[in-house]
Amino acid sequence: MADLNKLTISEARDRMRAGDITSVDLTRDCLSAIEGSGALNAFVHNTPDIALAQAEAADARIKAGDAPAMCGIPLGIKDLFCTKGVASQAGSAILEGFKPEYESTISQSLWDSGAVMLGKLNMDEFAMGSSNETSTYGDVVNPWRRTGDDAALTPGGSSGGSASAVAADLCLGATGTDTGGSIRQPAAFTGITGIKPTYGRCSRWGVIGFASSLDQAGPMTKSVRDAAIMLEVMCGHDEKDSTSVDLAVPDFEAMITNDIRGQKIGIPVEYRMDGISDEIAKLWDDGTAMLKDAGAEIVEISLPHFKYALPAYYVIAPAEASSNLARYDGVRYGHRAKLEAGEGIDEMYMRTRAEGFGYNVQRRLMIGTYVLSAGFYDAYYNRARRVRTLIKKDFEDAFATGVHAILTPATPSAAFGLGDMTDADPVQMFLNDVFTVTVNLAGLPAVSVPAGLDKQGLPLGLQLIGRPWEEGELLNLAHVIEDRTGFVAKPEKWW
Repeated sequence: MADLNKLTISEARDRMRAGDITSVDLTRDCLSAIEGSGALNAFVHNTPDIALAQAEAADARIKAGDAPAMCGIPLGIKDLFCTKGVASQAGSAILEGFKPEYESTISQSLWDSGAVMLGKLNMDEFAMGSSNETSTYGDVVNPWRRTGDDAALTPGGSSGGSASAVAADLCLGATGTDTGGSIRQPAAFTGITGIKPTYGRCSRWGVIGFASSLDQAGPMTKSVRDAAIMLEVMCGHDEKDSTSVDLAVPDFEAMITNDIRGQKIGIPVEYRMDGISDEIAKLWDDGTAMLKDAGAEIVEISLPHFKYALPAYYVIAPAEASSNLARYDGVRYGHRAKLEAGEGIDEMYMRTRAEGFGYNVQRRLMIGTYVLSAGFYDAYYNRARRVRTLIKKDFEDAFATGVHAILTPATPSAAFGLGDMTDADPVQMFLNDVFTVTVNLAGLPAVSVPAGLDKQGLPLGLQLIGRPWEEGELLNLAHVIEDRTGFVAKPEKWW
């Protein structure tokens, strides 16, 4: 193995175009790395035959001079994306055996650009989780370890398989989805870059739904430049998705100039919460100083309804999930429970859903059904929607003052141990999303970029929140942080 799997997307693109390497060689190195990565449990459905066939086709396109930027790049696909003829289970037993007869718009766009599918990646069941411990495939393990400690750590969730695979160099990039932080939190926990674009920038068609007004797909990559390259292919208008916006997609990579002079960066006072660790606070201060040193103007802003974001999110998201997941009833596809003599369709529905859904999904569906019920709809769901509107207005007011982007921590801590929070109050797990859920409620773009290591040797990330449709501006700011921190740390291979 020539370690070609350790290349970034931009490095691999340039070397393939120069004729130094081929996509087939690159793909084989990735497949070999995947074969030796069982301890991470990141890949759950491998597709080596598809990968090699796509790589050969990509090499032919490159040789012919018809080579888009993603041509020949081996990727992992989160199990939430439907892939034609390949198992797509959303990490759930209820979809066991489901192989779609169609391709999601985003994955089809990637294949049309010449990208290569290595396989499907593990995730929290139906994207409901912050630690990737709710999957029917079992836990994903973070390739990072605390210094001098072999305890298994979470890669974050729900896109934990994507984060682990990219951080461990099993693939050059991966698709993720973000409903409340599920791209940005695992990116921060594993020392990679992850961007959630503006709601409507990427098609949701063919992506199994969790909370439809919050879900948005995005890339998870080894660098900011790679995120820009991959995001451009993933974006675009799709008539099959009513929430997809018909807006031109810019050349995001060309917008990375490192020139941020005169840009105004907001620092929200409400994000300096009680209990925030000294290391997170210092990371935030250091990131602020870097942007100021690069020519940005730093201003304090207020997002007064920030403290209501988590409660509002954990009403809205379960409510939408209870509606989306009602279709999984054992009738048309997926798991169907076996019935005893004399039992009918009601028993089949109940037993199928009890057997097919894990505990965490069941709990959220019960909450969602409760808050949508006749006696509580106004008291909970409509009230949460009104709070959401106030949160969105907070951001609009901040941007109206001339702020270009907002800098915050990505997470309240570094990666925690697998099992550390599974038996605790579920609210403690929810708090992992405290810095990220506001972005989904407001429909804004945001990126997590690695910015340092904590005292135990684990990566920490900073989050930049941008104005609607300004992903290019956001990536340029993230690149400044990436460049100035010089973050190149990788996990020491143990798996």
